[in-house]
Amino acid sequence: MNFEKYLSSRRSIYKLGKNTKLSVEEIENLVSIATKYVPSPFNDQSQRVVLLLNDNHEKFWDIVYQELKKIAPPENLAKTEEKLKNFANGIGTILFFDDKTVTDGYGKQFPLYEENFRVWSEHANAMLQYILWLELSKEELGASLQHYNPVIDQAIKKAFNLPSEWKLIAQMPFGEILEAANPNKTFIEQKEKFLVLK
Repeated sequence: MNFEKYLSSRRSIYKLGKNTKLSVEEIENLVSIATKYVPSPFNDQSQRVVLLLNDNHEKFWDIVYQELKKIAPPENLAKTEEKLKNFANGIGTILFFDDKTVTDGYGKQFPLYEENFRVWSEHANAMLQYILWLELSKEELGASLQHYNPVIDQAIKKAFNLPSEWKLIAQMPFGEILEAANPNKTFIEQKEKFLVLK
């Protein structure tokens, strides 16, 4: 696959299914490798990832629904429930966290850059999200990036016994592509966002 095709094949996919040519072990390995080699500021390695599969994957989206039900207007709930069911119908969900103990610790170690470490940790997490999204796409799996935090944070940490110091950044449900993304994605002119100075 050439570079442009590799990048352009990654799209937001919302209707997911459970069929895949990958084994559970291959999915675990894919996530593990990306998590190991993604860059981080000062090599602080503050990114944390939880891969939810099977019942835990479905349990996660049920928790999201229960938490949203407490705050969402009733007239919006049916549409939200349908969207969440599409995510739960997939193979799994990747939860992305930042370990605040590590990030804040490096900030204290290097006070001149203390605020920067919080920003840099978001950069490192975004790189990890993108790497995994690309790799899932390469394996012909659909995914999207969701942000139900901070509404779900406490319930999720309690349900899966996760450290309180982990800050939830994003959620990525993935699975078989049941409905492709709109092929007519629009782009602004390259000259508006890309300069070459020779």
